[in-house]
Amino acid sequence: MGLLLRRHAEQQFEEELHELKKNETNKVPENWQLSPQSVVTYLMGGTLKNGFEVSPKYIGNRRLIEIAVATLVTDRALLLYGLPGTAKSWVSEHLAAAVSGDSTLIVQGTAGTGEEAIRYGWNYAKLLAEGPSEGALVQTPVMRAMKDGKLARIEELTRVGSDVQDTLITILSEKAMPIPELDREIQAIRGFNVIATANNRDKGVNELSSALKRRFNTVILPLPDTIDEEIDIVRRRVESFSGVMDIPAEKPALEEIRRVVTIFRELRGGATEDGKTKLKTPSGTLSTAEAISVVNNGLAMSGYFGDGRLNAIDLVSGIIGAVVKDPIQDKVIWQEYLETVVKGRDGWKDIYRASREML
Repeated sequence: MGLLLRRHAEQQFEEELHELKKNETNKVPENWQLSPQSVVTYLMGGTLKNGFEVSPKYIGNRRLIEIAVATLVTDRALLLYGLPGTAKSWVSEHLAAAVSGDSTLIVQGTAGTGEEAIRYGWNYAKLLAEGPSEGALVQTPVMRAMKDGKLARIEELTRVGSDVQDTLITILSEKAMPIPELDREIQAIRGFNVIATANNRDKGVNELSSALKRRFNTVILPLPDTIDEEIDIVRRRVESFSGVMDIPAEKPALEEIRRVVTIFRELRGGATEDGKTKLKTPSGTLSTAEAISVVNNGLAMSGYFGDGRLNAIDLVSGIIGAVVKDPIQDKVIWQEYLETVVKGRDGWKDIYRASREML
């Protein structure tokens, strides 16, 4: 069997989770792997009593993660909400890994997600052969989480139709799932809860009903506060990616990551970092996740089609791809940014030249 392209959080950080468990001194809720305090340490990073270093998975406001973890101990579900690329899925995965030791009980929300993806489905061959029975029932990740006392994850909840969303109401309020065809119900055991994610920039969003909203505690994950915070996030994720992918390129120079992050933050915020020049904002989100993708793509370009050192020519195609989503409107915005900001900035001539060539 070949190497996995991407390991689940509980596999990738198995040693850290083991050390946290070994050093546990706080009360651990039933069916949790770690105490709430240790879950926060796993997410935010820290040094354990035995000197073991836990790496930060989320770089940002610690209080937000404490609120998220505290919510999961209660009978309310957790909704991670915010712009695309603000690490909602990443935080959801790591919370499930730390709390349940299993981040795989996941439902991907789409416009086509039906009730059977959240509640249960049927094996139709068995259903026809033997009628409604335990053997013909197809368990969903939510049902398995209820039975095992684990966290279920629902990605992009607001992309799911409103009628399907509302199938969660009974599950979240009664902590039970009726199966009328078998004249029985599944009752959730302790440790069960739901983490849902939703972004506020998606087209075709289905607003949550007030009944469903009441059953969630919403934690809004913001964009990184400072440029240094965002650079650190990009650097860590890129180093992790290049280690897994084994790309024949040098570690990305911090200066190149800084330039990508600066471009994204300025265009996203509609002004240069010093606040002196107002800028038009493109139609894309220019999130931290996209900055990570741009640097990863640049590494692949430099490793396979360059000299192995990340430079402007390797990055520019990715930057333009992220900025220019609308080929007419965004192209004008990018050209204006090039002429008014990039052209006159010290040490940025290489980005200006590479961009002009590509355009």
